[in-house]
Amino acid sequence: MEYYTDRLLLRPLTILDIELLQDYLQRNHAFFEEWDPVHEDGYYSIESLTKLIQTGIEENNTHKGLRLYLFKKGTPRIIGYIGLSNIVYGAFLSSFLGYKLDEGEINQGYMTEGLKKVVEVGFCEYGLHRIEANVMPKNVRSIRVLEKLGFTKEGESAKYLKIHGRWEDHYHYVILNKELE
Repeated sequence: MEYYTDRLLLRPLTILDIELLQDYLQRNHAFFEEWDPVHEDGYYSIESLTKLIQTGIEENNTHKGLRLYLFKKGTPRIIGYIGLSNIVYGAFLSSFLGYKLDEGEINQGYMTEGLKKVVEVGFCEYGLHRIEANVMPKNVRSIRVLEKLGFTKEGESAKYLKIHGRWEDHYHYVILNKELE
């Protein structure tokens, strides 16, 4: 499965992409550290990244998740990641949204473009009713992207996730599939 926007290719990774993933994560280590949980020793190892890719393949194949990596069209370098996780079907039809962008690519509209496509895929191909995103209040760029795409703030969760070794409050944003209302 591959998806295209005006400037991007969004696709899952295979084991053949392991060095691209390792480069992307190591290149952005310091930048992502502020927004990520503390990673265990060996996180950037080939063994650990192989498991990460294999889990993504399994989730994509079973529709329990959707893990896509962003590439500028015509280039082999990963510039971002967007994922739908914990997809729940039945009466709930919901998923959590996660994303991150290469530090050198921020403020160029790439994440807005990629998220717009993933929301469309979540609604049209996966039949989701709602997509939920949780974002730290200090992450102003991320909040701006969500609001630009039509996500609405439903509330705030105190000490919601342990990020960079600290329990952080998060705003809870949601977008609804108007076709299923």
